[in-house]
Amino acid sequence: MLYVKDLPRMVEFYSGTLGLKPIEETRMDTWVEFEAGESRFSLHAIPAHIAAGIEITSPPKVREKNPLTLIFEVEDAASECDRLESQGVTIIRRPWAFELVDPEGNLCRLYSPERA
Repeated sequence: MLYVKDLPRMVEFYSGTLGLKPIEETRMDTWVEFEAGESRFSLHAIPAHIAAGIEITSPPKVREKNPLTLIFEVEDAASECDRLESQGVTIIRRPWAFELVDPEGNLCRLYSPERA
């Protein structure tokens, strides 16, 4: 579960940009679950009185020290990074990984399994 300030914006990013499917049966005003391969993950809205004190810059400040990193397995991480960059998503190309920055500054790693 990832706590977020702007739930509609984050749902649009994870569904519209990344292509994950929201699970409508469990959706609530403050909660959205997504199918992510064999797993699920969810976004949970931060309560409004707390969210009011949180500033999200544009572009967002990368949350490098966040103890949570979502990792998504994709067929070809380099190609997926190219596609996402063409849509304006910030990609950090590290020697060991490709990481994207979501609209609130969270890092998500793209992983391609080695093909034998």
